[in-house]
Amino acid sequence: MVNKVAVVTGGSAGIGEATARALASDGWTVYVAARRKDRVEKIAEEIGGIPVELDVTSQESVDALVAQLDRVDLLVNNAGGARGTDPLREANEDDWRWMYEVNVLGLVRITKALYPMLLESEGQIINVGSVAGFRAYAGGSGYNAAKFGVSALTRAMRLEEENNPIRICEIAPGRVKTDFSKNRFKGDEEKADAVYADKLNLSAEDIAEAVRWVSSLPKHMNIDTMNIMPRDQARV
Repeated sequence: MVNKVAVVTGGSAGIGEATARALASDGWTVYVAARRKDRVEKIAEEIGGIPVELDVTSQESVDALVAQLDRVDLLVNNAGGARGTDPLREANEDDWRWMYEVNVLGLVRITKALYPMLLESEGQIINVGSVAGFRAYAGGSGYNAAKFGVSALTRAMRLEEENNPIRICEIAPGRVKTDFSKNRFKGDEEKADAVYADKLNLSAEDIAEAVRWVSSLPKHMNIDTMNIMPRDQARV
C-alpha cells in the first residue's frame, strides 16, 4: 500500500466518513469529498487525508476535483440519499429529481471524469447502492427508482469493462443507523428514530469494513455485488 489514492464521495458523515477513516487506516491517501467544507476539512485533518469541497450534481465542481489529481486507484461512489416517502400518486417531482441527480447522475458524472486515471492505475470503483436497489417497498418509489438505477448501471459497466483492467463492485447495505433517515424526513428526528427503534441496526463502520476488505483484494479478484443487512432484516 504505497502511494495508493482513494476518492470517497459523500465523505462528510455516515458511511462515507467511516469509509474514509477505514481506508486511511489501511494506508490509502484519501480525498474526502463532500459539500460540507468544514466537515471534510476536519475529517481529513484527523486521518491525514485531503479535503475536497464537492457537489456531484455540478460538473464544474467535479472538474475542480479532477484538476487536483494525477492518480486515482479507488473511487468510492457513496454520495446519495433519499427524500420523502410519498406514494407514487403523490410524488414530489423536485424530490425525485434531486434523488436521481445525486444517486445516479452524480455517480455517472464523477465516474466518467475519473475513469481515465482509474483505467491507467488498473483501479477499482465501488458503488454504494442499497437493498432498495433490488427490493421495492411502499413509500420508496422515488428512492427505489434511483437505487435500481445504480444497481443497473453498475452491472452494465461491469460488462462494458470486463476486458479492461478495472474492477467494479456494488455494495448494497440494508438498515444502517446514520443520519440517512433524518435527512430523508427533512430533520424530523421522531420519524427518523422510528426507523431504527427496537431493531438490530448496522453501523456505518460495518459498511466501511466491507469497502476496506473489497479494496484490499488482489487485482485478479472482483466482488460484483455484496448485500449486507442486519440479522433481523431478511426482507425490506
